Parts: sequence; structure tokens; C-alpha cells
Amino acid sequence: MKFYKLSGIGYPVKIHKFYILLFALCFYNIAYGQNQPITVSMKNQPLLKVFEIIEDQTDFSIAYNQTKLDVKQKVSANFVREAVSSVLNSVLKGTGFTYRQEGKHIIIIPVPAKAEAAPNNTTSTQQSIKIRGTVTDAQGEPLIGANVLVDGGKQATITDMNGEFSLEVPANSKLRVTYIGYVTQEVTVKNKTLFNIQLQEDTQTMDEVVVIGFGTQKKVNMTGAVASVNIKESLGDRPITNVSAALQGVVPGLKIESTTGTPGDDMTYNIRGTTSINGGEPLVLVNNVPMDINMIDPQDIESVSILKDAASAAIYGARAAFGVILITTKQGKKDMAPRFNYNNNFSFSKASELPQKASPLESVLAYKEMGWANDTYVDGKNITQWEGYIRDYQANPSNYPNGYIFDDQGNLFLMRENDMFADMMDNFGFMQNHSFSVSGGSQRTSYRLSLGYTGEDGILVTDKDKFDRINMSSFLSVDVNKWLTTQLDIRYANSTQNKVEQGGRNGVWGSAMHLPSYHNILPYEQDGIEYPAETSATFVRYGEPRVIKKTNLRTLGRVIISPLKGLKITGEYTYNRITEYNRMYVNKYKYIGFNFTGLLNNVENSRYALTQGFTNYNAINAFANYDFSIGKHDISIMGGYNQEESHKESQWSQRTDVLLENLPSLSGSTGTASVTDSFDEYAIRGLFYRVNYTYDGKYMFEANGRYDGTSRFPKDSRFGFFPSFSAGWRISEEAFMKNTKSFLSNLKLRASWGSIGNQIILKPDNTPENYPYIPSMSPYLTEWLVDGQKTTTLNAPAMVSSSFSWEKVYTLDFGVDFGFFDNRFNGTFDWYRRDTKGMLAPGMDLPWVVGATAAKQNAADLKTYGWELELNWRDRINKDWSYRIGFNLYDSQSEITKYNNETNLLGDKIYRKGMKMGEIWGYVTDRFYTEDDFNADGTLKPGIPIPKGAGKVFPGDVLYKNFDDDTETIWSGEGTADNPGDQRIIGNSTPRFHYGITAGISWKGLDLSIFLRGVGKRDYWRTDQIAWPTGGWGSLFKETLDFWTPTNTNAYYPRVYSNDGVNTSYNHWKQSKYLANASYLKLQNITLSYTLPKVWSQRLYFDDVKVFFSGENLYTWDHLPEGLETDMLSKGAWEYPFMRKFSFGINVTF
Repeated sequence: MKFYKLSGIGYPVKIHKFYILLFALCFYNIAYGQNQPITVSMKNQPLLKVFEIIEDQTDFSIAYNQTKLDVKQKVSANFVREAVSSVLNSVLKGTGFTYRQEGKHIIIIPVPAKAEAAPNNTTSTQQSIKIRGTVTDAQGEPLIGANVLVDGGKQATITDMNGEFSLEVPANSKLRVTYIGYVTQEVTVKNKTLFNIQLQEDTQTMDEVVVIGFGTQKKVNMTGAVASVNIKESLGDRPITNVSAALQGVVPGLKIESTTGTPGDDMTYNIRGTTSINGGEPLVLVNNVPMDINMIDPQDIESVSILKDAASAAIYGARAAFGVILITTKQGKKDMAPRFNYNNNFSFSKASELPQKASPLESVLAYKEMGWANDTYVDGKNITQWEGYIRDYQANPSNYPNGYIFDDQGNLFLMRENDMFADMMDNFGFMQNHSFSVSGGSQRTSYRLSLGYTGEDGILVTDKDKFDRINMSSFLSVDVNKWLTTQLDIRYANSTQNKVEQGGRNGVWGSAMHLPSYHNILPYEQDGIEYPAETSATFVRYGEPRVIKKTNLRTLGRVIISPLKGLKITGEYTYNRITEYNRMYVNKYKYIGFNFTGLLNNVENSRYALTQGFTNYNAINAFANYDFSIGKHDISIMGGYNQEESHKESQWSQRTDVLLENLPSLSGSTGTASVTDSFDEYAIRGLFYRVNYTYDGKYMFEANGRYDGTSRFPKDSRFGFFPSFSAGWRISEEAFMKNTKSFLSNLKLRASWGSIGNQIILKPDNTPENYPYIPSMSPYLTEWLVDGQKTTTLNAPAMVSSSFSWEKVYTLDFGVDFGFFDNRFNGTFDWYRRDTKGMLAPGMDLPWVVGATAAKQNAADLKTYGWELELNWRDRINKDWSYRIGFNLYDSQSEITKYNNETNLLGDKIYRKGMKMGEIWGYVTDRFYTEDDFNADGTLKPGIPIPKGAGKVFPGDVLYKNFDDDTETIWSGEGTADNPGDQRIIGNSTPRFHYGITAGISWKGLDLSIFLRGVGKRDYWRTDQIAWPTGGWGSLFKETLDFWTPTNTNAYYPRVYSNDGVNTSYNHWKQSKYLANASYLKLQNITLSYTLPKVWSQRLYFDDVKVFFSGENLYTWDHLPEGLETDMLSKGAWEYPFMRKFSFGINVTF
């Protein structure tokens, strides 16, 4: 049995097997008699049970107005092969309802009211008249099952197959017409008997319910900055392995990045820019409890909410300084037969773009221009002779079957062009997602079970770069009685990630970039044994991957008590156990070195390292919600208690000289052993509250607060109180705005202020420091020997303070929500300022002879300000065509307002008052030195400056602009903001003007969607392998061939010194000309899906069938060299490329 609720405002309609109704509308109408025999035998059972039996034993579907007909009333029936009409006449007798047949559909309707004669001495103003009419949509198409009822009366009916209705009503009554998805319309009868009523589609989102901290709230009543994600549209049918990718670019203010395309790698999150110089990420909660977002099956997610300001996030206190991401998972529904869903997705991937290396001939011609002495390169090869061989090879490749030759002096000349990237990569990678679920429920229970599998094999040769994850979940809810509900939610996830990391002298990725295009990639024989070449493909094939395994088992029990109307008391207990396993085996193998320079070992000693650990997490949430109304006053009160405890243990062990390569282990190794272990725990406890007040649906006020304590601070500084306040005004509901209703659907002003505490202090490995107030020492093995053994010593403890406490984050937010044209066009705009007070930073400058950094204290402040805009337009052209367009744009900047740096010293991760986060200091590029800048003896003419320490420069070197009083030298002054010498702020690496664009169009069952995202402004000083041309051994890239020579003085890059000569570093100073423009626009996804017509699906014995095709990460417009993407830049080097994916799949429900 399938239940479909078609609810107008106040009067929902429940329809069984409604898809048959749609089938009949689209194709044909065949009359079925009411004499189909059925058998019914029951005593004191709900009327609904009779309807279910009729549907099961016949082809009829039954529709009724569930607000009028009590289907829970008890009836008795005993019929053996009796006609449907007989059964219905019996069970409906005395209920005030009868029925009529419309083809294969039976519609339960009230017994027509009889007109009451008016007294002879009065007017007949209450006389009933019979009316009829048609209800259609804006395009004139009939609406089936629309509610037509008398406002304030008992008369009601629903429209038939043709959208028609008839009803006896008082002559001066008012009709109320409702239909799901359409705006309710009121029509005055005024003695009219014929009506043509046209309903407008309801595109309003104001009744949308949004998940907030420990509860839900109607979007129309919200006063904080909360974004609700349409997970169905943002996830859709995209080939992704985790929720992070689905959220990327769809929420203004939420930045999600990944630095590589490695299968299974995590992404980083940020909400509204920098919150603290000590780092930190948003709190991710799944059903009120923290959980790793990458361990969730995306198909299990029902909704996602982003809490961005203090007013919305303060309820989570100590954990919410960086914002909150609330994820609610799918649950079963009551009164629903088992409903099965299976969804799959198969995708094929290739690197979206790869660096373009110079060809052998391009490389050799470039070497000729680099000024090598006597025309020889690196190991004595004559460059002119080499060029001749390459040209001859290109003309007659059969003369050089190996692609190389040794001359009479034994010099090796490599000529064949080899693709290092193609050599290490498969034709394509492959990913598959499978998700299966069953859900349903009875009158008192609901349940959902799901099973998911994700498997991704990357693009490298072999299967050593892969990721697998299994997800299982179960949810059960039972109404023990009218006031008590119990729920159990169990989730399990298991993932395994293989990562290729090790490889030769330069690593897997470094070698792929460093080895030139003429390098030999074929095996080479030495001493009768064939060895592989020194290539990244060799390192992938012969090396062992790092293996990372994680398991996550979470059990959540919930009890809900509803003793009074409007009062709900909830108690939750969560137990979460996480285990981690990280294995790294660096095995030993041999390969032929570059230029056939002999056998090399990839490592001197093999080693085996193993990290194992577990985390036990316990949480208790107890809270109560009480909602009540007094006249026009709506009040909601919530209060509760939260407690969390986490206990973590881990051990790292390593030993060198592994004996058995095919069975590596610690006990099976004979070399030096190293062992460390760690123990961590923390606890958080807090009391929280929220009060909501709304007057007349127009004026809203909300107060939140939390009194929080954390074990991460010294005893006397552990507790803090963090309040927030917000208010809203729905101007559109004011009487003076009545005349604007035709075009202005909604206008609401919002304002909020609040404070949150930050308790996170990150360690160098990006994990929280649980004991920052306790000085610690760790043992390690020294490099010197005593009695033939390495000795153990201790690291010096860091200086700590015993008096620091919370970093406090204060947020001020002003927002406006608006909607036009029945909310078809709607949007939001927010401006905010966030002040972080008392950031932990060194409290004083210590003399360098101390040899340690001063203890951290609450000594620094930060200001962040920004704005966010979101616009959406949704409309329907006719009954078959609809379209949607969405756009979001946001920006933020952060500035240090207090820091203990009296000298305003400049440098990486050195802060000062007035510094904008991300600012880049460097030199302003003027031009290249020319012959005119030099005297006859090679010295510079007066007034032409030289970089300090350069000694001598030449034409083609970079000439920097001089700004200080020293006109002869380019230098950094005292290295401070007050005296920077010739340095200036040349850019800022903070991404600015993030934007996302979504668009879609639907026609019948077809749907086409497109998603683009980008960054409007960002500067970046690149340090990757393609940043500069090189004169030493290694690759040249097509992007870097345009360097200065005497015949190419208008080149982009400066003069290249042979073998990276002395002046290279001065040409490579951080400067304006070579500052990368890291803005971009990415075509993230295009998806085409088709939902089969119901009649087709039913012929396949399914309720719904959808097939889809999708492309992910399709193209990027940017200003970077081929092979680099903006998200890679922070890595500082090229690594695993991002992948372009093409996928297909099917989604079926039965």
C-alpha cells in the first residue's frame, strides 16, 4: 500500500495508489463496475483497513478527505465474494459519508446536506443552492483531487478526473479551494452556480521547516543566519563519494576545498572566513551528535543546515566557534507499507588536466639558450650534437629502435619523447556507488534500514590508489503509548584507503614532474638481469601503498516524552567507537637510474610502521521543548543539558630491515625499533536554553544561551557563559504593505548578536590539543651511539601558561529575506562582523637565548567582516515545462586587531596589528635589465639598483622597483612593516568573491541540471614545479619556455642561468609580475535524468524508475598553467590530479 498526502492549507487529502490516477489522466479512462467480488472478514477494525482490502483485491484506488473522514473509527464486516458496492454501503452507513465512482477510482464524499427551508417571515439568505465548477492550473489543465469546501461549514468535496466538482452550499457562503503545491484560493458564492477556478502554483518556501540546534523551526520565523541545503538538488545523481563534494559551492559562506584528487581524501571546511589564528573547523553533527562527515552514505541524508552566526550556533557553545553543519538522516514513516529503494552510480574518470612537458627538441633548444659553457650540458653531452640526433630520430625513428644512442665516446643521447604521466596512469579510473534501503511503518512504529557501498579505483596503474567504504544503518521508532516514544539509531561504517606515497629520489609525484620528457621509461638489462627504469610508474608498480583503515560504530538511543500538549521532553544517549589502522611498509627494490647511471635502491633500509588506535565517545543530551500560544502570541521555550566525553589511545611502532617482503611485520624485522604511544581524553558539559517569541506572525525575538565547561583549560578557567539575541520583522505582513502583495510575497528584516567560546587549539598535525596547559616531554632516539646503541633522550618541554581561557567570538549580523511574484523569485542578503577576542598567542617576546617561545595567553584579537547574497528563481511555463536558476555570492576579509609584535616584524605565520590575513609582501617588478643599464665594464650605471647580495647582474635579470632612500640597492630593510625596504603588499591569498550558479529545466520526466562554481579574486605565490624554468637537470614545461635571451628580450620569464647559476634565486624573489591570478570558474556538474512514466514503471513492477547520466568536474577556466588547479596551490607542489568523471546509474523504488 502506498500513501500520498496531497495537503492544501489546513485540509490535507490522503490518496492511495495515486499513480494510477495519473496514469488514467495521461492515457485513458475505463469504467469498472462496482460488482467486482471481494472478501472481507473483520471485527472492530479501523475503516482504513477496509479501504486497504478493497485496493488489494481490486483495481480500485480510494481517495478521501482525511480531515473530514475518521478512518480510524471501528467497523465490522463479514462478506464473502460480495460486490464492492455492498461492502462500502455497509461500512459507510451512519458515518455521514457516501461514495462515487470515477472510472477505476472511488471517491469518498460527504452525504449531500439537505436544504433547510427558511421561515416564511424571513429572507432566504441561508438557502442552499447547488453549484458546480472546474478547478484548473494556470495553464488550464484540470486538477484532480482538489479540495473544495465551505469556509466555516461542513460541506466539502473533491474534484474528479476532469477537475470538476458539484456541491450544495449556502447561497452567500465562501468557498475555500486547496491543492498541494498551489496557493489556496477563496471564492465568494454570491448566488452564482457556475465557477471556473484557476489556482496558481505555490512557489513559496516560507513554510519550509529547517533543522536548528535541538529542534526545528519554520523558515519564515527564523531570525538567525541559517542556510538550508536542498540535498536532493545539490547531491542529485552526482558521482561523489562523500557529502562534502555535494555541499561545495552551494551555500554562501561555506567554503569547501580539496588539495588533491586522491580517492578517499578528506576535504577542509570553513564558514565565513578566518575565526582564529589557531585554526579550527566547523562542528559537524549527525542527528545532534558529532560524526565524521566522510563516513556517511550521502544517500542516507535527509537535510543539511548550516548555522553561520552566533545567534543560531550559540546553543552548541564551546564547539561552535567555527559554525555548525547539522545533518539529519532519513527515517521511516508511519502508516506506510515497506518501501524499497535501490540506487547505483557507475563512473569512469580521467585526469581533468595534466602538466605539459617540453618535447625533447624543445628542451634541447632551450638548453642551447641557457649559456652552457662549451655547448655541453650536465654530464658532458654536446648540445648541438644532441639536437642533430633528435632531428634525425624524428625523420628516421626506425634507425633508433630504443629511442637512444651512445656515441663513440660513450655519451648517451636520449631522443624519444615519453609521457611520464601516461606511463603511470591507467586508461581511466572507475567508481561505483550502491545504496539500498527499506522503510515503512505501522500506526505506532516507523523504521528504515539501509546498506551502502562505495568503491573507487583511482587512475594510477595497479589498484594501489583506491578507496572502499561500507555503510549500514538502522532506525526504529516505536510509540509505546500516546505520550512515550522510543527510538534507536545504529550506524556502522568501514573504510579502507590505499595511498601511493613513496618512490625513489623524488617521490612518486616529484619524479613525475622532475624527469624530462626524453627520459627512458623502458626496462634495461644489466648483468643479464632486466630492471625497470627510474620512473613514477616503477615506483607505483613496485612500491607498497600506505593502507588506512577506519571503522565507526555509533549507537544513539532516544526517548521522547509528551506529557502535555505542546511539551516534549527528549533524552538521548550516544556511544561511538572509532578504530584507526595506518600501515606503511617501505619495501626495497632496484631500478636503473636516470641516464643508465647504474642500479639504485629506492631506500637504504626497508621499514615497517604501524599505527593503531581507538576512540570511545559518549554523549548525553537531555532537553525539553514547550510550545504554546496566547492569542496572537506564540512562544517556544527550550532548555537542556549536554555532556560529552572522549577517550583516545593510539600506538605507533616502527622497525627497519624487514625480512619477509611478502609478509612484512614488526616481529619479522631485525633493525632498529621505535615505539611511541599516546593517551588523550577530554570532556565538555553545558546547560543551554532558547526562547522564541512571535507576535501576530510579524514580530519575532529569540534568545539563546549556553553555560559551558571544557577540560581543555586550567581548572579555574574552564567555564564560560555565551548568550545570543536575535530579532526579526516581517514587513510584508504589515497592513501598510497590503497593496504590494501582488508582487512582494515576503520581506523580512533580521538582526542578531551573540558570543561563542572557542576551545580548540590545534597541534602541528591539525588535531586538537587536549592538554595545552600541561608542559609535556616526549622521548626520542638520538643519532649518536653509546655502547653501539642509539641513546634515548627527551624533547625540551614547551612553555605553557596556567591562566589562559576561552577565545571569545562575538558576531553581529544584519539580514534581509525577500520574495517576489508568489515567491518565485526569492533571496537573502546578510552582512556580518565577527570579532574574536583573546586568541591564544605568545604573551611576550623572550630573548633568543632562552631558546623557547613564550607561553600562549589570551593576547590577540581578530576582526572578520563580510557579506552573503543568495538569489533563486523558480517558475513553471506550463504543466510540462518548468525551470530554476540559483546564484550565490559571498566575500569576507579578516584583520588582526591586536597582537604582541611591537616591532611589526614581517614573515610567514608572524602576525601584527593591522595585518590583513593572507596579505603577500614582496617586490614590485619593474622590467628586465637591458644593455643600456650597464657601463662598458659591465657595472651598473648610477641610479640602477641591484638586489642586495646579488654581486653581479646581467641583461635579462629582473629589475625591481626602488621605493626607499637607498637608490642603489633593492633590499628588505629591517624586515618590518614600518621599515620594509623596497617590499610592498603585492597581493592577498585570501579567496574573494566565491560564487555558485545552478540552473535546471524539466520537461515531463526529463530533467537537465547544471552547476558552476568559482572564485572571483585570489592572488597566490606559487612554489610548484612549473613556477619557473630551470637550467639544471630536470623537466622543462611548455609554459616556461618563453624566457629571456638576447634575441627574445620581450619574454615572460627572466634569463635562465646554466645549471641554476648564482643569480637564479634573486630573479625568483617574491614579486608582483609572477604572482599568480588564482581566480577561476569551474563547470562542476551537468546531469541529465529521466523519470519513467508511471505506467512504464508499473509494467516493470516498480513504483518509480529514474535513469541518469552525469559529468563531474568537466572544465575549469583559470589563469594557471595546464595541469594546475587553484585548490592544489596550497600544497606547494603538483600531486594527484583532480579527475573528470562521467557516470550513469539508475534509481528504482518498489
